[in-house]
Parts: sequence; C-alpha cells; structure tokens
Amino acid sequence: MTEQRVYIIDDDEAMRDSLAWLLESQGLRVAAFAAAEDFLAACGADMAGCIVLDVRMPGMSGLELYERLAARHCALPVIFITGHGDVPMAVSALKKGAVDFIEKPFNDKELLAVIGQCLERERATREQRRRGTDAALRLASLTEREREVMDLVLAGKLNKQIADVLNISIKTVEVHRARIMDKMAVRSVAELVQAVISTRP
Repeated sequence: MTEQRVYIIDDDEAMRDSLAWLLESQGLRVAAFAAAEDFLAACGADMAGCIVLDVRMPGMSGLELYERLAARHCALPVIFITGHGDVPMAVSALKKGAVDFIEKPFNDKELLAVIGQCLERERATREQRRRGTDAALRLASLTEREREVMDLVLAGKLNKQIADVLNISIKTVEVHRARIMDKMAVRSVAELVQAVISTRP
C-alpha cells in the first residue's frame, strides 16, 4: 500500500518549516517543496496523500501548478493557502475542483481537520480505483458466452428467460452463472452490478 504524505508547496521557508513541524507532530509524513516547478518535476502517478499549496509564489503560481496537475489527471486533493487578497483566486480554484482554501493566519486545528478529510477522501478514491482495476481484469477473463449471460442477468432476466434468449438449457445457464460469480468474486447479483459499475470511467 502506498504511504500517504502531505506535500507542502510554499516559497516561504518559515511557513514550510512550521507547517511540516505541525503535521509531523501529528504523525503525518511530509514532503516540502520551495517551488511549484520542483514539485511538478517530482510528481508521479504513485503519489498518495494531499497537497497544501500556496496560491501566490514567484515563478509558477499555485494556481498554475494546480491547472498543470489537473491536466495530468493528478488525483491528489489540493488545499490552497491564501493571503487575504488572494481569496478570489482561491474561489476560482475551488470551482475548478480544489478541495478547500485556508486564509493566513490559519487555525492549526482547522487546517489539520481539512487535511484529515483530504487524506481520508484520497484513500477512499484510491481504493475505489484499485477495486475498479481488479474488477476490469476479472471482467476481461469472462468468455464471450459468459458475458452474454451476465448482460442478461444484469438486465434482470430469470434463468429460464436467459435460456430461451440464448437457446441453451437452464442447466447450462446455471453453470455459466456460477462461473461468472466465481470469476467476478461476487456472491450476489447486487455485488455483480457494483463490480461492473466500478469498471466504468
């Protein structure tokens, strides 16, 4: 399991250090970057956790970095840190999918609560993606006939109706159903539906 980190991106060294100390004191793993460009260079698909990002930085701004990450389909939730004058920029980032923004000077408890929610959300999203990938591999292992039977099961057809549609015996339908449930690692039609839905983008 990939270990989650909180990625702090802020050009203000004192702010970076105090944030890192606060988060590490709560048992969180931290990686700090002084520039958006540095994080972009280090950013990989295997990263887990969330990003705490200063809106206004020399060079590439936090907002520009956020847009670059979105273009790369980076799934890490982003919390913006803003000065008073940057609130409109942060609101625009929220509309584009950022999780939250916190104004300086911020309340430690409030920041920790938002980070906790982000980490929980990212963990759940990653788990959902992993399940979707597993289910897609299982789906790919079904034979063409098993896919036909499964589609009819998902359409709510009974074994007898499936047998009529496919011109096979009820016994054969039962065998196919059992194999489908086994290959998809599910115990009920409801679970089968969830597994198939999880494979859809």
